[in-house]
Amino acid sequence: MAKYIDVTAITPTPLGEGKTVTTIGLTQAMNKVGKRAIVCIRQPSLGPVFGIKGGAAGGGYAQVLPMEDFNLHLTGDVHAVSISHNLLAAFVDAHIFHGNELNIDPDNIFWRRVVDVSDRALRNIITGLNGEGMVRETGFDISVSSEVMAILALATDLKDLRKRLGRIVVATTKDGKPVTADDLKCGGSMTMLMKDALKPNLLQTLEGTACFVHAGPFANIAHGNNSVVADWMAVRLGDYVVTESGFGADCGAEKFLNIKCRVSGLKPNCVVIVASVRALKMHGGAGKVVAGKPLPPELVKENLPALEKGCANLQKHIENMKLHGIPVVVAVNRFTADTDNEIELVRKMAKQAGAEDAVPSEVWAYGGDGGKELANAVVKACDKPSNFKFLYDLNLPIKQKIETIATKIYGAKDVRYEPLASRKIKLYTELGYDKLPICMAKTHLSLTHDPNLKGRPSGWTLPIRDVRASVGAGFLYPLCGEMRTMPGLPSVPAGTHYDVTDDGKILGLF
Repeated sequence: MAKYIDVTAITPTPLGEGKTVTTIGLTQAMNKVGKRAIVCIRQPSLGPVFGIKGGAAGGGYAQVLPMEDFNLHLTGDVHAVSISHNLLAAFVDAHIFHGNELNIDPDNIFWRRVVDVSDRALRNIITGLNGEGMVRETGFDISVSSEVMAILALATDLKDLRKRLGRIVVATTKDGKPVTADDLKCGGSMTMLMKDALKPNLLQTLEGTACFVHAGPFANIAHGNNSVVADWMAVRLGDYVVTESGFGADCGAEKFLNIKCRVSGLKPNCVVIVASVRALKMHGGAGKVVAGKPLPPELVKENLPALEKGCANLQKHIENMKLHGIPVVVAVNRFTADTDNEIELVRKMAKQAGAEDAVPSEVWAYGGDGGKELANAVVKACDKPSNFKFLYDLNLPIKQKIETIATKIYGAKDVRYEPLASRKIKLYTELGYDKLPICMAKTHLSLTHDPNLKGRPSGWTLPIRDVRASVGAGFLYPLCGEMRTMPGLPSVPAGTHYDVTDDGKILGLF
């Protein structure tokens, strides 16, 4: 069985920390130092591709090929998720239109629709205005936040996929009983649409390293990790498997450890936390990034005071991973403006927080050769004992599990529940869903619920405005603050820079 490595990051900034570049480059580097390594990553959502982020195939000499196919549809897995999800939504409305035999309560329909573009105009809609069917409020989420996508990533085989899809709870009856996809006799059709999507996709890096690409749940809404099936295949084929969790360690990595690892049974041997000097300076209060303008001087010139202050964010993420008993290595994604003094300060601060080492990585510029030092540090960390443990016991009450994540991982002083959230927690406890793990829906831009609070805030209270149930996927997801399940496009979407030549060549995607 291969050594199992998760790559995560500090709290993201507009600069981008280079997590996918590092994930791919580290795997290439491990092969360079004589280790058989395989990388497992998610398929990108078209929302970020055409919105803010652009391509998500890595970059420079550490990327997945073919880059265009990787970013645009690939094998259609995301579309299969979308049509399967929306078929169930149509079944709900059709059932009510044709007499509502199940006695569905229109005021307690949880199942919205999805589309894989960022479209804020669809966040809240009213259906039935054409006079056919019940007029009711609903809305759209982005496809990668769909419970169907989460199920694709967590299902262990076709039988498990069918079981999970069938137990999706879409609504309650007027007397408070759950209504599932199987109650609507839709689970079989959904599985039929998803059966080929369950198969992982095999691509390769620029250096020929095997790369499984499968599933794509968001980490600030869903659990943010690639599929269990892909990881199971990889750990049986290589000596080292490198996978990647979405956004910072408080988001995707926490969910990787406490949700995905419960399903897969795999125990990580090492966690790699990606940071950049300039991003840490931003967490220290230096500089403001303005789209289309050069970076401010305080981010590109040596600035040890801001860097030291910003390292508090890195230290918190290291501590969070150490709570789970796993060795941690910090990968410093090095840029040309970074000084040796700055790199050494990050190493010092990382080791103070319990990291095994903090190593500069230059895989963007040099591919696997630029990550050999990092690869050797990771191999060394993997040889150490991993006393992996979950953050919380599933038998704890729902509120206690939420509060454990909020206080231990985010650093909150307390948790405040809105009336709707408290009612939902009471309902889920009565329905027997209280033994499920927690998948917090929280901004990725801060350890808190407020995206404007950088670094390592303290003394704050986490507001929970709602709690939703993904019974098929097998978790509850509280909504923290103003967290939205449908992003919006920026003033200048990334898609404005894309085009296609007469012979079909894609321009501007990366």
